[in-house]
Amino acid sequence: MSRNYKFHNPKGLYFVSFATVFWIDVFVRDEYSDSIVKNLNYCVANKGMEIYAWCLMTSHVHLIFKSLQLKPEELIRDFKTYTSKELISLITNHPQESKKEWMLNAFKKAALNNSNNTINQFWQQHNKPIELWSNAVIDQKIDYVHNNPVVAGFVEKPQDWKYSSAKDFCDEKGLVNLCLV
Repeated sequence: MSRNYKFHNPKGLYFVSFATVFWIDVFVRDEYSDSIVKNLNYCVANKGMEIYAWCLMTSHVHLIFKSLQLKPEELIRDFKTYTSKELISLITNHPQESKKEWMLNAFKKAALNNSNNTINQFWQQHNKPIELWSNAVIDQKIDYVHNNPVVAGFVEKPQDWKYSSAKDFCDEKGLVNLCLV
């Protein structure tokens, strides 16, 4: 892995992106997306995560965050571990999930190529952390995060995407408790 994609500064502000294996569009049901929101808020309340911006797309997550208690890589590892188990359970037990078998087989297939997971792999392993070192870079990444659903053609304005912090930047309350400065 490149040195550019590592958490070098444990107190740094980071932009990370992580995706489901095979870029599977899991987050098309509110139940699955709400699980991510609940767990982000848990990390804010209990694990020392400060979230400055976020967006959940159909197959991936973007976060701008800082970790006050754990090393940032440990916080993201714990978040991904817990959410992967919870989401696989939600998918397994969802009575109307039409893609259930296909998704569960894909998670099993991904685990076969990963020595860290023996049964299922939900998230791709990398997070591509980029430390944000200036206000200009922070603003650029926040714009990128919030405009992701616009570029994908899901909404016309960033604040119209339910699973994003764009609302918070328009004086509305979003779903995740942010650290706004």
